[in-house]
Amino acid sequence: MNGNRTEPGRRRRNRAARVTAALTAGALLMASTGLLAGCSKKLSDSMEELFPMPEEQTQNVGPIQSISRIQLLNFTGAEEAQITPSVPAYTVAPGLTNVMNTDQFYLSDDAVNKLEENLFVVTNSYGHEFFEVYESNRYNLVPNFVTVDSMMHTYHLYFSLLLSRTEKNYLADGLLNLSKGMLESSMAQYDALEGSKWEEAARRNVAFFAVAAVLQDPSVQIPDYAADLAEAEVDRINAAAGIDTCGISETFMDYTQFIPRGYYEGDQVLEQYFRAMMWYGQVNFGQKDEDMSRSALLMNLAMADGNQSDWEMIYTVTSFFAGASDDLSYYDYRPAIETAYGGLPAAVDLPGGDKAFDAFVNAIEAMDPPAINSVPVWDGTEDIQELNKGFRFMGQRFTIDAAIMQKLVYSQVKETAGGDKRMLPDVLDVPAAMGSDLALDLLSQQGATQYPGFTENMDRLRSTIAQAPESAWNASLYSSWLYTLMPLLEEKGEGYPSFMTSQAWQQKSLETFAGSFTELKHDTVLYAKQVMAEMGGDYIEEVDDRGYVEPEPEVFRRFYLLAQQTAEGLDKYGLINDEDKENLFRLAQLAKQLQTISEKELRNETLTDEEYELIRTYGGNLEHFWIEAVKDKAESDYLETQEIPASLVTDIATDPNGTVLQIANAMPQEIVVVVPVDGTLRLASGAVYDFYQFTWPMEQRLTDTQWRQMIGEWVGPDGNYNWEGRDSLVKPTWTESYRSNSW
Repeated sequence: MNGNRTEPGRRRRNRAARVTAALTAGALLMASTGLLAGCSKKLSDSMEELFPMPEEQTQNVGPIQSISRIQLLNFTGAEEAQITPSVPAYTVAPGLTNVMNTDQFYLSDDAVNKLEENLFVVTNSYGHEFFEVYESNRYNLVPNFVTVDSMMHTYHLYFSLLLSRTEKNYLADGLLNLSKGMLESSMAQYDALEGSKWEEAARRNVAFFAVAAVLQDPSVQIPDYAADLAEAEVDRINAAAGIDTCGISETFMDYTQFIPRGYYEGDQVLEQYFRAMMWYGQVNFGQKDEDMSRSALLMNLAMADGNQSDWEMIYTVTSFFAGASDDLSYYDYRPAIETAYGGLPAAVDLPGGDKAFDAFVNAIEAMDPPAINSVPVWDGTEDIQELNKGFRFMGQRFTIDAAIMQKLVYSQVKETAGGDKRMLPDVLDVPAAMGSDLALDLLSQQGATQYPGFTENMDRLRSTIAQAPESAWNASLYSSWLYTLMPLLEEKGEGYPSFMTSQAWQQKSLETFAGSFTELKHDTVLYAKQVMAEMGGDYIEEVDDRGYVEPEPEVFRRFYLLAQQTAEGLDKYGLINDEDKENLFRLAQLAKQLQTISEKELRNETLTDEEYELIRTYGGNLEHFWIEAVKDKAESDYLETQEIPASLVTDIATDPNGTVLQIANAMPQEIVVVVPVDGTLRLASGAVYDFYQFTWPMEQRLTDTQWRQMIGEWVGPDGNYNWEGRDSLVKPTWTESYRSNSW
């Protein structure tokens, strides 16, 4: 793995020239032309309430048939292996006297007690990245315990690398070109419609596209007739101060959403792209206002004025990562225009076509509303979905988890007799709806079931998701990531290694789910619609350091498919270079090997020497993937894990009364597990997530920098490390049963 090391904690960068993704316009246009025309999702009482329809199908939206799009992912492969777990049950003696290598660990009395009780314990670690635990074990001849956490974290590294590289190297320029093109077309429409009842709609569009263009290029000139409207919005966006009335949509908007966070923070190109894309995703041209529908119609005509290919390209690529829009879009409105007008009318002819416009309005009124409310509305507002139905130029994306959480907050669930309202969800809502009885029990213990409607909505969600076919998870890499995590939620019974059969292990698996979910939400914070309630060295052969893999074969099987299809899908678009493609295929093969090892462990078979060697050198593999994924982010020729750590934070839901729900991972923690290896019991260690959930002021949505300063990992604004920061954080209570916090 690392034959020669430099200073501890520092790694020499590969000096080879960096190869950028082949983001040529030709490759992208070939991939996107005809591939992605959108279909809106039916959200009814049936299976379609949560899951988009398979994308190769068309969908009837009232009398209008939306443009069809093909399936971009095909999450198929070998069937799930039918394994009968056959590991004999085992226990540990007091003081761990029947465990062979306790002298390799420094364990507090509390940690020993946890090991005796649960056969595993999570302890504090000073490492900044997952591979550091495994590499330390390799050099100290300590058996490795390969965790699902460490593999999912490695996938996150590549997902964020590929998405951010795609955005910065191509989509940012494409978005600016699109904004400028739409601005030019909208100005021509304004000239044609000045003095008619369409004038204000045209002026609104000029301001709308001017805002997006200026956010990426401040030198863009705004026409005088739209300057006051556009400049006011740019000021509000840059201030990101709170909820205010948007001058374009004439509805409330949460401007704190424009705080660049996630991996966008600190990169000028990505921050500008973030704000412009957030603008396109937030502003709704509501159907309740006839003049807003005029603006939407004009935008669709402007799309046909040489701007469609840029829009389709951006939408197609971002949908591959994050999913389809939750809102009505060009794919829905354009067929309605063509049906009502008998084709695409010229802007100059619109004032004389009242009957055709009325037909257009009737057609779009029959379309389905969005599933997720992401805008502030007053308490008691009737029919929120219909109120928010409208056109978004580049709408934020439907995600299964957001649809779940939307059903479990006010006013989908009602206030208690004491007047309490569930204004924010809980991360446990997602695994509970996906079938985890333990997550549901924990929510009940926390009081979630006291809210009228919560239990009924949860039961319906669980039933819907349980009946969903595998194809329902194929819409994007985002949904496939969630699908990969689902086997963690299954209770492990007789025949599994004894450390997996306790409730404490189920809770640890929930933390694995939550930690990986945090990385998923972090990487897609721009695109995923947010829920809003109403207002190496030599080995000493005589030391037996054979390790163990967390036996989750179905997780590893799905991971193999996810990594492989990430590479294949991006290759179709010309969005991945040969080096990254090779690394993803290598990662997929590693998952395949871990699947095989997991199956053998569950059958109580002895592994081969090669398989034990794979476990032994696992840290070196992870280190390679980490270096490849982060090397472009370093400012020097040396990579240091503290400079680019695993810790991160994101917000996933908003209470418009002033708070957001933050979820975060701190520095990776060490898990120590009593595992059976070839007739002996031994301690093996690996790395796991350290998950947090808490509320925070919405106008101070946290960035990764702020979070790392809070937990004492990075120097704070005052030039000091906040060493006590991590100790002051409160973890979810359900993680306490298996954790020993002594340093």
